[in-house]
Amino acid sequence: MVTPRPSTDQVWAWLDAVPDPEIPVISVVDLGIVRDVEWGDDELQITVTPTYSGCPATSVIALDIQTALAEHGIENVSLKTQIAPPWTTDWLSDKGKARLKDYGIAAPNSAKGPECCPHCGSKDTERVSQFGSTPCKAQWRCLSCLEPFDYFKCI
Repeated sequence: MVTPRPSTDQVWAWLDAVPDPEIPVISVVDLGIVRDVEWGDDELQITVTPTYSGCPATSVIALDIQTALAEHGIENVSLKTQIAPPWTTDWLSDKGKARLKDYGIAAPNSAKGPECCPHCGSKDTERVSQFGSTPCKAQWRCLSCLEPFDYFKCI
């Protein structure tokens, strides 16, 4: 008996459970880096756009995607890295933005910086450094609650 292959909707749901290795509260789907899922003849083809071309997590993400799919019985996977068009923070899902905030990371708002402190909601914030815990984040501080926080830079 031949087992029917899973639908692309099912594969998207499985990929939505794969966390970003640098920000584990957000999935690679909510981050917007999984661009396409489609079946070839007997191969599942996944297209991924890294947040930036030098992202050190790219190989880990590819391995995590392959491992997650193998756990669901999909062994023949082709991962394609697509850098054009480049990833943008506009590709973050609303669910992903909410998870970032709950985790204490201000979601991208504009080139001017975060809308408010993810801890207390104050708009009284200042940038401490253009670079945070990863290259795609900047370090900010709330002047009301005095807590530091990362801001996911707009790209």
